[in-house]
This record gives sequence, structure tokens and C-alpha cells, in this order.
Amino acid sequence: MLEMSHVSFGYGLKRNILKDFYLSLPDGGRICLQGASGAGKTTVLRLAMGLEKPRRGTVMLTPGTRISAVFQEDRLLPHKTVLENVALFGDGEKAREILCKLMIEETDAMPADLSGGQKRRVALARALVHPFDLLILDEALTGLDEESRRACLTAIDEAVGDRCLLMASHDPRDAEILRAEIRGIMSC
Repeated sequence: MLEMSHVSFGYGLKRNILKDFYLSLPDGGRICLQGASGAGKTTVLRLAMGLEKPRRGTVMLTPGTRISAVFQEDRLLPHKTVLENVALFGDGEKAREILCKLMIEETDAMPADLSGGQKRRVALARALVHPFDLLILDEALTGLDEESRRACLTAIDEAVGDRCLLMASHDPRDAEILRAEIRGIMSC
């Protein structure tokens, strides 16, 4: 599915964030990237999505792979309701179903009227409703209370099924619950 080989990457003229980095995510694989802030977790996810190009090395993704992602920022459209934000990439019925699983009842609310945790769950719902082969989550559960976190982890596990998951999280419990291999990242 995804192979990164001898990847080096840095922003601008600054030193490399990643140096000779390797990652292999087979079909149906689940990997959780962990490391200190600034170690390169988000950079690896951006490379996987093709949003960044490595200075050296290769990033290969199976052609035709459909990616769905949750970024560190919620990126909700402020002029759309919760339901409209989620249904952008799927049908309304599936959107309602996933919102229910994630304990979001305010489907007619605007993003500005939501708490931070509600916004995170709406962003996650939007990613889960979109058809994907690879789900990429960048600190998708940050700021959630335990009950919301459990509901989200259950929904992620069900949605991923036998497809691929690549995520960044500071909480090792996330990897354990999602049966993801932990891959540590250390800055250069």
C-alpha cells in the first residue's frame, strides 16, 4: 500500500526533520506514529498524502488509493451545518449514522456553535464517511473526554476494518485499542 524508503525531508533551508526514514504499511496494516512534538509525525503523514515531497528517497503509494484524513486543525466549513460538513463526502444517511456513533446530536448546528471536542468529532465523522482505502489521522482525538474518545476509537476501528490506517497520536492506548503497530519517530 505505502512504502517510504530512505526519505529525508526538511522545511526550507533548515536541517532535515526526517533523515533516511523508512516506513512500510502493507494492505490492511495499521501504524501509529509516536514521538515528541516536532519529531516529524505530521511530516510523515503529509508525505504519505503527497502534500510534501521528500528531499531524498521515495514515497510510493499504490496507484488509485483513496485517502481520507483528519488534520490537526478541524477544517470545517463555517457556512455549512454539522450534517452538511459531514455529508460533503458521503450521503446524508451515512453521515447521520456516523454522527450518532460519535455522539453528535447537533446536526443542524454551525461549527462556530460547537465546542472544541464536538468540532474534532465532526471532522472525524467527515473523514469516516468518505470512501477510503487509507485513513490518515493526525492527532484526531486530541482534547476529547474519555467517553467521546472511546466512541471515536470504536467508530474508527469499525470504519477501517481490513483497510489501512496511518495515524499520529501521543497516547499509546490509541494504538493498543486500534491494534496498530507503534512506530516511534525521533527528530534528527
